[in-house]
Amino acid sequence: MQTAALIVAAGMSSRMGDFKPMLSIGSISIAQRVVATFRQAGIRKIVMVTGFNAVTLERHLSGSGVIFLRNDAYETTQMFDSVKIGLDYLRGKCGAVLFTPVDIPLFTASTVRTLLDSGAALACPSCQGQTGHPILINAELFDGILADSGEGGLKGAVERCGTPMRQIPVDDPGTLHDADTPADFSALVDYHNSQLVRPVVSVSLNKEKPFFDEKIAMLLTLVDETKSVRAAGQRMQLSYSSCWNMIRTLESQLGCTLIERTQGGAGGSQSRLTERGQLLLSRFAEYERRIRADAEALYPEYFGGLFE
Repeated sequence: MQTAALIVAAGMSSRMGDFKPMLSIGSISIAQRVVATFRQAGIRKIVMVTGFNAVTLERHLSGSGVIFLRNDAYETTQMFDSVKIGLDYLRGKCGAVLFTPVDIPLFTASTVRTLLDSGAALACPSCQGQTGHPILINAELFDGILADSGEGGLKGAVERCGTPMRQIPVDDPGTLHDADTPADFSALVDYHNSQLVRPVVSVSLNKEKPFFDEKIAMLLTLVDETKSVRAAGQRMQLSYSSCWNMIRTLESQLGCTLIERTQGGAGGSQSRLTERGQLLLSRFAEYERRIRADAEALYPEYFGGLFE
């Protein structure tokens, strides 16, 4: 099964004095940067748990293909409670998860791939003698973490899960930089400004106009998961009408039906992907993965040393 990403962004940013997820690093926000890095690494299912300023943040990221969950008790709960909301949702939907708080935005896509290639059931990056984020957690560990007392937060739950944490060496100081305080954020921005240029690939399929990309791929994935176009749209902060406009545009460009609806019954109407829709999703995911890998491999040949 695929690896998912879990970003926790429910906190009140009290030490920062400003809403951290939407602070700008260069031309994009902290939250956008984390999402973009996971996308660059080929992670398609990205879940974000929101709480404080949830509507503002979800609207800020609407259209990015992120799946939003809410921690409505953010004022009286800890980060571990938000982690549990995400892990509970992802049970049975992924083979592993990469977890990070939203305020650690500068780890690289290369670090994500290194963690995935490690084959570890539980792993974190290690740089300059310190451990950082994101943390890789195999799905087999979810139940134990979800049942944990929560003493010591996620760190304590992970230590008690019965699987040792494997530290994966990386040359990536971005795994360590957070934005807890204004001083932290200033250091984070300084580090961002010193980073090397990197390739970022966005894949779409075009006919008379663009009709299939990461956004529509996630919408179809969620329709198949929830059996509801409305529920899928709510997860992505898209209106019901926008979802159907996207689906109808896609179907008209391809000349076939991708979503079939059934009416009535005890559970009401349901929507699900046709076989053609399932095939399109799986092939797009593999095509996207191959293109990103090729872009990473070709980058040193054309740009190596040019921006140093």
